[in-house]
Amino acid sequence: MFNRKLVTQLADRLKEPRQFIQIVVGTRQTGKTTAVLQALEKLSVPNHFVSADDPGLVSAEWLRNEWEQARAHAKTGELVFVIDEIQKIGKWSSIVKLLWDEDTRLRVPLKVILTGSSSLLLQKGLSESLMGRFEILYSPHWSYSECKEAFGYSLDDFLFFGGYPGAAQLIKDENRWARYMGTSIVEPTISQDILMMEEIRKPALLRSHSRILAE
Repeated sequence: MFNRKLVTQLADRLKEPRQFIQIVVGTRQTGKTTAVLQALEKLSVPNHFVSADDPGLVSAEWLRNEWEQARAHAKTGELVFVIDEIQKIGKWSSIVKLLWDEDTRLRVPLKVILTGSSSLLLQKGLSESLMGRFEILYSPHWSYSECKEAFGYSLDDFLFFGGYPGAAQLIKDENRWARYMGTSIVEPTISQDILMMEEIRKPALLRSHSRILAE
C-alpha cells in the first residue's frame, strides 16, 4: 500500500517522548484516517481509536468517557489515543485541554492524535484553547507525483480528476466518478461540515452553487 510522507512524519513524532498533541488536518477524502492507521502500524505501541464522525452519537460526555478508557489502558504502559473528526464535538478544544493537562500533571503515558477539517479546527478555537500544546500535520490533496506512483495517473488524468485517492479507481467511468464525488465528498462537506458548524441562511442556494461549480 502506498504511504504518503505524512505517514512517516507522524510515526516519527509518535516515537518521541510525549510532548505535543498531534493534529492531522485536511479536507475530506484526502486520506487522513488512512495515514494515521498506517503510522500506527509502524509502531509497537497499542492504540485506542474512536471516531466522532456521527454527530448524533457523540457529545462532550462521550469524549470524556472515551478518554477515560484510553487512560485505563495506558496504566500498563504507553498508548496512542486517536480521535477522528474531532471538530464534530461541541466545545471539543476546551475539553481536550482539560484532559490533556490532567494527563501531563499526572504523567499518564497517553499520546493523542486528533484529525479533522483544517478550516473548522482552526475556526473553533484550536489556537486559543490549546495554545502551545499541539503540532499540526497537513493532509492536502494528493500531488501529481503521488497519484502517478499510487494509481498510474497521467498528467491529463490528474488535471481532470484531481487528487482524491478514494475516487481514483473510478476514473475509467466518468459518470460513476462524478456521482461519487457528489455524494461522498461535495454533499457531506456541505451537510456535515458547513451546515452543522455554521449558520447558513439559504442552504439550498449553497447546494445549487456547488452543483453549478462542479459542472
